[in-house]
Amino acid sequence: MSATLPDYAQAGELKIGQVGIANLRIRHLDIDKLSAEMRERVRSAPKLFDRAAVILDFGGLSDTPDAATVKALVAGLQSAGVLPIGIAYGTSDIETLSKAVGLPLLAKFRASYEPLAAAAETPAPKAKSVAAEVAPEPAKPVAAAAKADPGLVHVQPVRSGQQVYAQNRDLTVCATVGAGAEVISDGSIHIYGALRGRALAGAGGIETARIFCREFHAELVAVAGTYKVLEEIPKTLIGKPVQIWLENEQLRIEELA
Repeated sequence: MSATLPDYAQAGELKIGQVGIANLRIRHLDIDKLSAEMRERVRSAPKLFDRAAVILDFGGLSDTPDAATVKALVAGLQSAGVLPIGIAYGTSDIETLSKAVGLPLLAKFRASYEPLAAAAETPAPKAKSVAAEVAPEPAKPVAAAAKADPGLVHVQPVRSGQQVYAQNRDLTVCATVGAGAEVISDGSIHIYGALRGRALAGAGGIETARIFCREFHAELVAVAGTYKVLEEIPKTLIGKPVQIWLENEQLRIEELA
């Protein structure tokens, strides 16, 4: 179904979403390679990925796989240490596939990969002929500007097991985010304390979102689903004030001046 990959190329792109669910977008349907990649992720960060819930996204393939192949993939990923729990919504063929393999359809993560898909599908308005043109309506008065949303401000420490989510706005935390805690924002995240848990900015797919923190010890950070775990962070940044952003589909982390 897919061409042979070079050893260095990833067969699957893992994106981190809300409530600890990961979206595995299949780039090349090589079950052995996908299982090996996931096994390595579990090995490098067992606290994050061991028995993690994973959604399978076949939107990156030219053809929808058959049920037998997907069942084999599910078994391979389970043996690697993760738990596939659903399939990302796509075409009618994907819907048929989900029924055949007994996994639910979940549409949540499509927006983070294809934020402009809906706009692209909307047909452009037809041009009017000269004969059909009418005088334009008088301009309507401009409504008063809506009051700016200051974002969600959380003043208490976020403790292990807690989650704070700022929907459709930025999040500011005026205290520490403890190990095992999670802060999520559809916009940017500002942490005026130590970040020891997880921080996920741009949760709705906004790639311009950023994360700022005063003291960096994060278990995991992500912008629009692209993530890094602590084991991948240069040790020179640990404990430092940093900013985190997405550039050319790569997560950048640099010390704040």
